[in-house]
Amino acid sequence: MNPIRIILLCLSVIFFSECLSVANASDGDARDEQKAVLVTGASTGIGRQITEFLAANGYFVYAGARKQQDLDELDDIENVQSIRIDVTIQEEIDAAVETVRAGGRGLHGLVNNAGVIIVGPSIEVDVEEVQWLFDVNVFGVYRVTQAFAPLIMENKGRITTIGSIAGNIGIGFLGPYSMSKHAIEAYTDALAAEMKRFGVHVSVIEPGNYSSNIWDKDIKRASDSGLVGEDSPYAEDIAKWIASVGEIEPKEPDDVAKAALHALFSDNPKRRYLVLPNQGEADWTIGSALQRIAQLNSDHDYSYSQEELMEMLNRAIAAEKYSGKQDLTR
Repeated sequence: MNPIRIILLCLSVIFFSECLSVANASDGDARDEQKAVLVTGASTGIGRQITEFLAANGYFVYAGARKQQDLDELDDIENVQSIRIDVTIQEEIDAAVETVRAGGRGLHGLVNNAGVIIVGPSIEVDVEEVQWLFDVNVFGVYRVTQAFAPLIMENKGRITTIGSIAGNIGIGFLGPYSMSKHAIEAYTDALAAEMKRFGVHVSVIEPGNYSSNIWDKDIKRASDSGLVGEDSPYAEDIAKWIASVGEIEPKEPDDVAKAALHALFSDNPKRRYLVLPNQGEADWTIGSALQRIAQLNSDHDYSYSQEELMEMLNRAIAAEKYSGKQDLTR
């Protein structure tokens, strides 16, 4: 063969090899840079919306669910890998941690979304039912966060929990649920203080009345089992309440998913994300918080004047604006 042709062939082989190496390196870098998030309760409702939204925005989502059909459906979504997680079963949580570690992506974010609702008068709901609710809504969050904290800390990542406006309002016939979401408010603040030294930001998302399978499923479950006894003094009241709830057409939780994206990836994440479908729920939620302040401040040795309270509120608002954490468009 002509020596010149041999030289040209060798150069072509070298060039092709270099291009292949660069391409492979680029694929590896892209994989390494694709931040991973775990979402619990990802099969339906808010959890599913967050999972699909994060995945569509290019993030890798470990999607927690319990049923095989849900796991299979989640695996069909691009950028999603399902993981079997029942947040009440420590063995499944521990296995999920090992799955994430084995994936080699690390873990940037955790979204504690799995939750349940109990409906009924607080003086009539069985203690066993309340224990079950707390096992999911409170201890489930505690278990999962504790198990995945080392991975989050390694990446100086984010932890966010789906709370509720019920965490700020004691809602009649949702007493146990409101109790559990109040617990999440306190847990968020305590965890945020403890994780700050590790560069981990902690937040809570507080949705109003959005479309969620949790509501439909647990209302039906409660109704099928009998919300109250026939001789309950609440029988007529709760029947009217259920009817009024049925008339509401809740919005899809798109805004909740956007809040999760901001909490997980914004340079200026907020501590609290109040996400509401209408002005009425804003009035209700903020009004309840202000009423609680008025009650706390009422008639004791260290009460503040109205002017002093206004000054404290102005300082708090200014501090939020100064931090830049109020900007959800970033």
